[in-house]
Amino acid sequence: MTRRERALLVQVVLYVVLVAAVVALALVADWPTIRENFWNPDGVGWADGNWGDLIATGLVNTVKYTAIAFVGGLALGLVLALMRLSPVAPYRWLATAYIEFFRGLPALVVMIFMATGLPIAFGWTPPGGTVGAGLIGLIMVAGAYMAETLRAGIQAVPKGQTEAARSLGMRPGATTVKVVLPQAFRIVIPPLTNEFVLLIKDTALLFLLGAAASERELTSVARDFLTSGPSAGTATSLIQAALLYLVITLPLTQLVSWLERRQRRSVR
Repeated sequence: MTRRERALLVQVVLYVVLVAAVVALALVADWPTIRENFWNPDGVGWADGNWGDLIATGLVNTVKYTAIAFVGGLALGLVLALMRLSPVAPYRWLATAYIEFFRGLPALVVMIFMATGLPIAFGWTPPGGTVGAGLIGLIMVAGAYMAETLRAGIQAVPKGQTEAARSLGMRPGATTVKVVLPQAFRIVIPPLTNEFVLLIKDTALLFLLGAAASERELTSVARDFLTSGPSAGTATSLIQAALLYLVITLPLTQLVSWLERRQRRSVR
């Protein structure tokens, strides 16, 4: 038997094993029980099921919170990145300390600290209540990660671009704003999109802080349907929430892959 025939035989065997495993799983599964507990007909109806609250409240708030955290984190990350590259040493030290500190902490710890630690210590009332405090925590952590992404993007811009702008009489600040930053943002679009996807999932941590009914994000709404509503006592709402998360995140991850392929082609 030739090497090609052996490779073909191995592939056939692997396909047969895979199909056999799928068929065996389909035969032994208790489909009525699975359907009742994970796709309860009472919860998946459009008129009186869970979809209305999951989309109108959970999905909308999730997208809104993600956008706020991303914009805030991007602005903070840009300031930190410029400080990290500053010729003034104390600015570099402060930015480095901030980035290393918040990248080393779980986002949930920072969010709980902002929602409970600071209000207890200083009597501070966070804007937007506990949800607002949680979002500030997310912005602080996301800013630390985005700062490193933006710093890498700025340093990836060829120095010749800066030197050419300076030779034309542009000031350092104008060179950074008009020449360096636009190219740096183009370079870091894929990792920033990836950061956006991570923030979508991190907004689920807000449910641990508690929120009013109108402020609940997707996970909070799904959790409430575990104990009340048409599909109470089943995991149907969690499956529905997972599908809605995938509706948002899968196109974005595909977009990241497409942008990365496009950048690789432009480099060649």
